[in-house]
Amino acid sequence: MKALLIDDERLARQELKHQLAAHPQIEIVGEAQNASEAKEKIKQLNPDVLFLDIQMPGKTGLELIEEISVLPEVVFVTAYDDYALRAFEVNALDYLLKPVQPARLAECIKKLLEKDEKESPKKENTTPFNDDDLVFVKDGERCWFVKLANIRLFESEGNYVRVYFDTSRPLILRSLNNLDQRLNPKSFFRASRKHIINLKWIEGIEPWFNGGLMAKMKGGEQIEISRRQAVKLKDMMSL
Repeated sequence: MKALLIDDERLARQELKHQLAAHPQIEIVGEAQNASEAKEKIKQLNPDVLFLDIQMPGKTGLELIEEISVLPEVVFVTAYDDYALRAFEVNALDYLLKPVQPARLAECIKKLLEKDEKESPKKENTTPFNDDDLVFVKDGERCWFVKLANIRLFESEGNYVRVYFDTSRPLILRSLNNLDQRLNPKSFFRASRKHIINLKWIEGIEPWFNGGLMAKMKGGEQIEISRRQAVKLKDMMSL
């Protein structure tokens, strides 16, 4: 797995590199010392996991991940325990406190590799969908064949995605990032790290906090579009 280390303290990066050397499954492909540099390296290097500090000059680690729509796994590495709840609200895989203990890091790496192994079959399937395709959805003992155009919303819930169509809300074991790569971008839009919406199912849009937008879906759901994605949506939909 390719890892990017993001921390404004060089010694902290060096220490983490030293500890990660004991885990050959993790390949360190780059380092960054602030959010701006990290954004560029995420684009260039396409890492599988970020080992990310929270308190950095300029933007924090939490602000960084809010600006990235297609995000790798995130492991926060910080000297502060104040942000743990917020970290897991944004679906971070783990939260390591400095100084990082080798046993705790090993536990984190095990969790990371187990999740990657579970999702790897899904990652291999990158066949693009057409809007008219029928897709098979299975949740427990219940199964559906659904026309993709009739799905109005995908919502990430941990390792699962909730699929909204008609009055059904099944959960599937799938990565939202994988779906984002396969769906038609002219019909499905990544509103945030947690949501992909079907543009044809939007009933209305209104301005929201901090430069974002609120999309009202025909099914009754209200989905917040992040500030960054709001700019992208306006550019895409403008005459």
